[in-house]
Order: sequence, then C-alpha cells, then structure tokens
Amino acid sequence: MPEQFDVVVIGGGLVGASCALSIANTAPHLSVAVVEAHQVTGDYHPSFDDRSIALAQQSVEYLQSLKLFEHHAPYAAAINNVTVSDRGHFGKAHINCAEFNKPSLGYVVEVNPFGRALHQHLAHANISVFCPDSVTSITSQLHCNLLTLQSTQQLSAKLVVIADGAQSPSRNLLGLRFNTQGYSQGAIIANIEVAGGHNNHAYERFTQNGPMALLPMSNSRYSLVWCMQQADIAQHMALSDSDFLTALQTAFGYRAGRFIKVGMRGNYPLVYGQVESLTAHRTVVIGNAAHAIHPIAGQGFNLGLRDVQVLSNLIASSKHELGSYAFTRDYAQQRKGDINTVMTLTDALVRLFSNSSRVLALGRSIGLFSMDLFPSLKAPLAKQLMGQVKQGKCL
Repeated sequence: MPEQFDVVVIGGGLVGASCALSIANTAPHLSVAVVEAHQVTGDYHPSFDDRSIALAQQSVEYLQSLKLFEHHAPYAAAINNVTVSDRGHFGKAHINCAEFNKPSLGYVVEVNPFGRALHQHLAHANISVFCPDSVTSITSQLHCNLLTLQSTQQLSAKLVVIADGAQSPSRNLLGLRFNTQGYSQGAIIANIEVAGGHNNHAYERFTQNGPMALLPMSNSRYSLVWCMQQADIAQHMALSDSDFLTALQTAFGYRAGRFIKVGMRGNYPLVYGQVESLTAHRTVVIGNAAHAIHPIAGQGFNLGLRDVQVLSNLIASSKHELGSYAFTRDYAQQRKGDINTVMTLTDALVRLFSNSSRVLALGRSIGLFSMDLFPSLKAPLAKQLMGQVKQGKCL
C-alpha cells in the first residue's frame, strides 16, 4: 500500500526545504514528506553551490519566525545601504535602512551553508525525507495524487508541492509547460574581496554592456553578479584572476573600493520564464519551478519564499479541503498578482537600463536623481527591495 501523507514536497532545495519546514511549523497536525534526488554529502549538493542570495527584510523576518535564520550566522551579512547608478550618467539613488526604520534592508546569505542548515532542520523535524530518491510518475486520483518513486516506493498525497527547480522533472510529468524567453546576456558569478571592507553597502550598477550587482558578504567580500553579452562571457572567464579584477574595476569604477581578490568564477544563462499554470490536480507549483527572473534585483528566492508563506498560511486557515480545486484556486489567485508584478518590473528594469537611447538615458538619470532628492519617490523601490508587498502591490 502507498504510504499516505497530507503534503508531499518534491524538491529539497532552498525553497522546497523551507516549504516543508514552514508547513510542519504552521500545521503540525499534518503529515509532510520531502522527496529529494540528491543527498547533502559533505559540502556538496547541486542546489547548494558557491552563489549567494539576497534575503529581503520581509524574508528575514519570516525565516526568523520559523527559527530558520539567525542574523549572526557566519554565512550571513546585512545590507544596510543600496546605491543604484547608471554608469556614464549623472543620476543615482541611495537607499538606507534607517530611512525606513528597519534594522536592515535585508541580508546576503551564502547558499551552501544555508542549504545545509535547512537540511539539518529537516533531519530533526517531524518530516519524512525520501533521499536520494525521485518521482517517476504522478497519477491523479479523486482524493489524492499517487506518486511512484525511483526506488519503487509509492506515496499518496492530498496535496503535492512541486519545488524541484527551473528544469523541474515533476512539472514535466504533469505536462505543465514552462514558457521561457532567453536574454541575450549571461551572468558571471564570483566572490570578490575588497580592500577596506564593504560597510554593508550593496551596489546595483547599470553599464552599456549589462547590469552589475555587488552584495556584501562576510569577511570583507562582495558577491558579484556581472551580466554581459554571451559572446563576452567566455573571454572574461578565460582571464587570469588579476586581469579579471582589472576588467571588473574598469567596468565598475572605484565606488565600492579596490578589488583585491576573486574566488572561483561561474557563469549562468539568464532567462525569463513562467509556468503556464500555478496549479494542477491537487498540485501547486512554487519557486523556480513556477517562475524564473533576472537575478540583478535579487528577488528570485524572495519570490519563492512568498509562495511558501502564502501556501503555509492557506493550509493553516483555508476552509476548503486540503488540495481541493477550491484550495488550489485560492492559492493561484493569491500569488498571481505578486508574481506578475515582480517579474514585469524586473524585466522592465533590465530592458530600460540596457537601452542605449540618449532620451531614455536622460530619463533614467532624472528618475534616479529625483528619487535621491525626494524620499517619497524611492519608497516603492525600497519596499520592493525589502519584500514588503501584498497582492503584487507595495505595502
């Protein structure tokens, strides 16, 4: 007989693990399982690489409420200030957490140790973990979905949560299309050490070759996201460390200080993508399996974590049967606005600042300059950075 669960989360990456832990915390009476294809072996897990992610302040507060994040963790660094600028043009905007009476605008978290910490929480929670294992088929039944695993184990679930990433094999099993549009740019990711420290200051800088972000990390390091045309990525990846630092310093300038050391470099294609439907029979799709956005604004994981938060709250408070059509419909309605807003704004931001038109460049400069002069104009941007959104609108 299949092993029966109320909720089965497919995928144990950052979003999947957070989701299972959130549901177990919010609705402890429910039986919850996670199916994850890869074990955390030493420091290795394919989802937990050397990248860093930005946690918006709202995400920090939510994870802290679940006891899943500690701001004193050695792999976390606060973002207290953000400067947004357009290279070669006069406009820039500064955002400070003190202006909005917040302890920070968010945190930068190293993915590898954070992911391993989440899996340690999974191991000590009242959650069944099937790992290493994967789902090979999903069969819809009236009151449940029947999942067959690679190990031949069968699970039944009143609600299935698909959280196995942008390539999502389980999403494909259900025939849910993921509509994507590639950018002409890719991104180089690396950790950069800066002389004199970073003072918890983040930078978003737009250049004629693509946007750049520097996010403060522990040990006087920045997490670099450097977007450029695909044709230029191979050339920059082939540079020696010293030549790479020289090229970075030339492109970014000295606003953040002098770059003195670079860690291992990686490169990633950039896509804009969205699943055709957030739901299927007794199923919801969350995180990167549901939406893929440009990394420059650091909103990807925060968007996925708001998926988790809405789903957990709905499980705890919905009057509808768990996993029913009315339940999944409510989830889709509650998430649609926020997802569409963040994806549209992020895509528009990238395309606006990638346009070389002088008229648009002047408009960008005036806009950034006005935001710096009038704090009320920067409030929507600051609230978006801090994750203070409801139904797709800033609070």
